[in-house]
Amino acid sequence: MELIALVFLVIAAIFVVRSIKVVPQQNAWVVERLGKYHATLTPGLNFLVPFVDRLAYRHSLKEIPLDVPSQVCITKDNTQLTVDGILYFQVTDPMRASYGSSNYIVAITQLAQTTLRSVIGRMELDRTFEERSQINSGVVASLDEAALNWGVKVLRYEIKDLTPPAEILRSMQAQITAEREKRALIAASEGRRQEQINIATGEREASIARSEGEKQAEINKALGEAAAITAVADATADAIRKIAAAIEQPGGNQAVQLKVAEKAIDAYAHLAKTNNTMIVPGNMTEVSGLIATAMAVMQRGGPAAPAARP
Repeated sequence: MELIALVFLVIAAIFVVRSIKVVPQQNAWVVERLGKYHATLTPGLNFLVPFVDRLAYRHSLKEIPLDVPSQVCITKDNTQLTVDGILYFQVTDPMRASYGSSNYIVAITQLAQTTLRSVIGRMELDRTFEERSQINSGVVASLDEAALNWGVKVLRYEIKDLTPPAEILRSMQAQITAEREKRALIAASEGRRQEQINIATGEREASIARSEGEKQAEINKALGEAAAITAVADATADAIRKIAAAIEQPGGNQAVQLKVAEKAIDAYAHLAKTNNTMIVPGNMTEVSGLIATAMAVMQRGGPAAPAARP
């Protein structure tokens, strides 16, 4: 009896183990019943019919990175490139992932390589380095369309490295060096041009400043001379007015006659000093005639005819 009970206990334990399944989070298990798809177990506690149901496939629903092996691609301008990348995908339909392809990982890898060769074959070498995002988008679009039948969603594709042949690398390095030297020469010439412009601008501004200074100096000089002439004229006019006023006073004419006589005598004395010949009037009455003439001019305010010689 004990043996029979032990056998029943073992059979019951086997039934319990085969019937109770706990699925982890972010996993999906595919169940077949009598060799045919029956259900997809979701995370948590699930029950199966022992010896009738079986777990056929187990899938992770997490995002999976897949390293795509490097390969040689030929560009539109017949240049070879060694390209490798990484693909990110996720299982969205466990049933299709189980029955849509015998090995969807291998299928995705091969399709990624062929699609990459096709995308790069439509580009020239320079564009492959500049438009990586376009290459990635083209690969993802082609893969995502084909992977729907496999229950897989391709999320993104990233190129890890693009390696051209050594000869192309040397040519590119020489081109980069030449471009940098060209930029350096252009920058130096621009600096010299700007220097010449600054020097010319400075000289022009200095010349303008000097001319403005000279102009202002001439103006100030002219204004000073005009002011001096005006001051002298004003002083002369004032002196003349004072002399005229003094003449109108009693004894003014006699004073003027005396002054004119003094000037005449001084003039004759000056001539006697500067010449070897002594000039003396033939008739001393000419001095009185000269004085009379000067007085007549002062009284009339204009020129008068010279006095007649006796």
